[in-house]
Amino acid sequence: MSILTAPSAAAPAAPSHPARHDAQLIGLVGIAHLISHFSQLLLAPLFPWLKDAFDASYAELGLLMSIFFVVSCVVQAGSGFVVDRFGPRPVLFAGLSLLGAAAFGFAASHSYAVLAAFSVLAGAGNGVFHPVDYTLLNRKVHPSRLGHAFSVHGITGSLGWALAPAMLVPLAIAFGWRVALMCAGALTFAVLAVLWLNRSHLGLDSVLDPAPNSALEPAPESKPMAPRPAVEGSLAFLKLPAVWMCFAFFFFYAMALSGVQAFAPEAARLLHNVPVHVAALCLTIYMVCSAAGMVVGGFLAADPARCERIIGVGFGVAVLVALTLGFADVPPMAVPVLFGVMGFGAGIAGPSRDLIVKRASPPNATGRVYGVVYSGLDIGQAVAPLLFGSLMDLHRPEQVWLGIAVVQGVLIVNAFNVRKARRTKLLIAPA
Repeated sequence: MSILTAPSAAAPAAPSHPARHDAQLIGLVGIAHLISHFSQLLLAPLFPWLKDAFDASYAELGLLMSIFFVVSCVVQAGSGFVVDRFGPRPVLFAGLSLLGAAAFGFAASHSYAVLAAFSVLAGAGNGVFHPVDYTLLNRKVHPSRLGHAFSVHGITGSLGWALAPAMLVPLAIAFGWRVALMCAGALTFAVLAVLWLNRSHLGLDSVLDPAPNSALEPAPESKPMAPRPAVEGSLAFLKLPAVWMCFAFFFFYAMALSGVQAFAPEAARLLHNVPVHVAALCLTIYMVCSAAGMVVGGFLAADPARCERIIGVGFGVAVLVALTLGFADVPPMAVPVLFGVMGFGAGIAGPSRDLIVKRASPPNATGRVYGVVYSGLDIGQAVAPLLFGSLMDLHRPEQVWLGIAVVQGVLIVNAFNVRKARRTKLLIAPA
């Protein structure tokens, strides 16, 4: 294994990119990411209608979501290689096309087996977005604006989660669930059309960036340039401890998020006698405050050297709130406020979370690294409901909060371990 034993000379400063160009790219990537998250919740808001239409149990309907995320995980891990080989633009267009086709397929389904088949198609479409998005942002956005780019990326994803039930449920009530899904497919293809018309912003230069991390971690000019190491194969990035540390970070991050999204409001309601309508607002408050935290986190991440500390502070606040909600006597009307504080803390950490992966990625392997690392999100979202759901079945809501707190605490330790592991670097061959 070829390891850089001495820091390389600082690369020439990146040319100044017009802010307008960066803003256009960030916006285009953002609306694509919104559709990705929107498509993750195509079926869940419609479960009451689908249960009657297909005479299916909730367990069978939940299996459709498991199929989606398992396929998305596999595709995400592999699509990074495709992105590095062929570029992000064709892969992005393919992913959106699959999601749009799956939405129309859901609308036309007349059996559970057909729903399952289109869940596979939707999962395949969803799996391409993180390798595509982060390759575009890391390769085309000026390093000084990367924190803001990651902030917008996270916010648009949260808006996609919020849009799905807000759009699909009223349409299903007014016109039926099939019309709702057809409208979802039309929205997806409308976004695809927008991206196609602006496709010039989504291409990469033919020459790969020789040192994508140089702007984030410039080497001291006083040090001599080390001999250039031999180039490793396209799978050599899997030897990097930092890659697997990042994978573990996103696995635990997904577990914490899934616990909050699926079970935290109900656990808080049982522990603190929160009215049902107030408990229903807790997750919305969490997501809105998380989006606000991402805006602040984008400014804080302007200095990438402090991203681990930002993660520590953000999730440290979230841990304290989780322990408070699990084991303290909290007035019912204070519960939504604490959800907001927890969401804001987790949101602040969001852009820095993405930067630790950026700084751990070797040259020419951005798509592959993000594909493998972000597959941890899908695995975490598949595992967490089993764990937290079992605790709820055992009537232990306080243990749900303890589990969320423990997982968030692991994230803090993991972020600093990534920084230590970054010391091992490889020069990776293009895919």
